Amino acid sequence: MSATMTSSTASSSGSPKRAPVADQDWRKIGKWGGLCTLALVLVSLIGMPVGLDRRILIHPILSLGYLSLLWIPLMLGFVVSKQVKLEGVESPDPGGRDLLAGALTGLMGGVGMAVFMLALNTFNLRDPLVNWSPKLLELLNYGRGLGFGVVAWLLACCVLGLLGSAIHVVPADVRRVVSFSAFGLLGIAVLEGAIADLSEGFGLEFLTDSIYAKRGGVTVVWSIVLAVVIGVVSVLTKGRLKAAKANYSGLQGPERKRASRIIFVVTALLTIILPLFLGTIMNELLANVGLFLLLALGLNIVVGLAGILDLGYVAFFAVGGYTTAVLTSPDSPFFAPEMHFAVTLVIVVVFAGIVGLVIGAPVIRMRGDYLAIVTLGFGEIIRLLFMSDWLKPYFGGAQGITNVPGVDLGFITIKGTDPRSVFYLVLVFCALAIYISWRLQASRLGRAWMAIREDEKVAEAMGINTVNTKLLAFVVGAVLASFSGAILVAKVGSVFPNSFMILVSIIILVVVIVGGMGNIAGVLVGSFVLIGILGGPRQPGLLHEFQSFKLLIYGALLVFMMLQRPEGLVPSSRRSQELHQEEFLQDVWLKSEEHEAEEREAEVHAVEVGGAEGNNGGGA
Repeated sequence: MSATMTSSTASSSGSPKRAPVADQDWRKIGKWGGLCTLALVLVSLIGMPVGLDRRILIHPILSLGYLSLLWIPLMLGFVVSKQVKLEGVESPDPGGRDLLAGALTGLMGGVGMAVFMLALNTFNLRDPLVNWSPKLLELLNYGRGLGFGVVAWLLACCVLGLLGSAIHVVPADVRRVVSFSAFGLLGIAVLEGAIADLSEGFGLEFLTDSIYAKRGGVTVVWSIVLAVVIGVVSVLTKGRLKAAKANYSGLQGPERKRASRIIFVVTALLTIILPLFLGTIMNELLANVGLFLLLALGLNIVVGLAGILDLGYVAFFAVGGYTTAVLTSPDSPFFAPEMHFAVTLVIVVVFAGIVGLVIGAPVIRMRGDYLAIVTLGFGEIIRLLFMSDWLKPYFGGAQGITNVPGVDLGFITIKGTDPRSVFYLVLVFCALAIYISWRLQASRLGRAWMAIREDEKVAEAMGINTVNTKLLAFVVGAVLASFSGAILVAKVGSVFPNSFMILVSIIILVVVIVGGMGNIAGVLVGSFVLIGILGGPRQPGLLHEFQSFKLLIYGALLVFMMLQRPEGLVPSSRRSQELHQEEFLQDVWLKSEEHEAEEREAEVHAVEVGGAEGNNGGGA
């Protein structure tokens, strides 16, 4: 009997057993399988496969259009087999059960695509559904007939769902190598334009000519070579990045300052030297990223530090642009002093500060949704005023103001025809904005902003003048936005009301949220990832094929980030603690409970030992 108890105890204390393969949560599989079907059909009907099929990633087997569909069963196979680990609850090891769940989820998506293709072939619904076309059916059939397409999608979705669930089953080292190779190869394929432009600057065209096919996309042979190389690099660098980050975080005092200075100098040198080897298109892209980064840094102070949800931030952008155009352009309709850009910039700062006070004063006592709606209204009011016939004699109305000169530095005049010089001008203002944001964030005023963001009532009770403090946030954000407007007008040479749509405010807010509110590094990452790859409202990014789907992707990304990672890609530690305060307190409570239990066990053990020693002494 004791042997039986011992064996049962050993089995219970060992590693968790794998659940039977047939023991499935069919409701969960049905839910995610149905979602897979719905996502595949919706992506097809919005025109992504056909619209993105021109961009080849791996020649000739994979295009961006097919990738827009194939990632869905892969991702949902990963999600359906993901196990939620609860504290103190033993979970079964991943195994065949999870693989079957992923395969079934993908298979349901494949069945949905098969039914959708049959409907495409049978019915004509192009009147309500614009993208319901024979071209879509041909693409889904791979140009080989309906039967081949149905079988291909059934097999592809099933295999992709299986691969998605296999991510949980394979060892961590294998998972790391495969993920690094896949994402690295995808990055090289997506950044083909930037890599080709950079290689041309360094005289390495022969390398890119061999890697990429003439029609675009990485060749199959080079795809295999690059995947192997990236996998080997991931193995060789395993743990080194985390170790370097841990070492940097552990530095204090003079050593921390020295390491920060080295990182800053290296980053600055790369930022200054790299554009010299880039072509016109890439420098234009970098200049646009810098302009939106300047806007995002200003909005980061308003939203990220002070917690003021300003949806009319584009108003300050417009004030900077129109003030510069009126003061510098000889074609200004009412007042044309034709001032120098440097003198104009001082006046722009003053005007932006005044507009910040005028807009902020009446709305500063509002909170939450009311504040967002009112600032949204003010942003539209500013744009409509510039467009109105009432102010047309002063600002040109819908025709705007043209013939705005470039920035005259004496030895060079910076215009939009020279994107490299524009980028360096934007770089100077971005460096200034980053320095201002960094100093303000660590100052007494910055701490007051963060206190208001966390709890305005408590901040007011602590003696902070919340009205004046929030007004200062409006003013600083307005000044930084006006810088961007002034540079944009000098770059383009004209200004129009339609350049300041409310969409600009929304996109800048998405950049700040996705990057990481309240963190300068997060704003930098958000600007480069979103504006650099997808582009601005009218400015193209690296993936200019997404021009028609840009707003859809922005909206989906914003929803996903707010639900799954509200702190952003590169969050600040303080912001993360605010957003995950309940989890933090729960962890502290669990740790305190464990600590109390350990103390009780230690006391009981000490009493038992003391009693045993007393008995031994008495026996002696």
